[in-house]
Amino acid sequence: MEEIYQKLTKQLLDKNPNLPTGRARTWVELLCSDFESTSAKAGASYRGTEYTGQLVSQLIESYGDKLHLFAAKNPKYAHLLNDSEDTVN
Repeated sequence: MEEIYQKLTKQLLDKNPNLPTGRARTWVELLCSDFESTSAKAGASYRGTEYTGQLVSQLIESYGDKLHLFAAKNPKYAHLLNDSEDTVN
């Protein structure tokens, strides 16, 4: 899974270069885990990390440059906008 996380983090940084690397990685992990847990709760059979990676890749291509807008409107993710803990790329 680490290889997929790295690939998706790079993809997100390419799509949204204003995100710090740590925040991009957090978004990737969050999107992957949210998809897998939501699928499990819905009773779907597990399709593997490659499938999850493909889905998150599609989300990044569609919405990667707008993640900060989503987080600003959703208090569950607002802590991801806290710049005080960000590190430089």
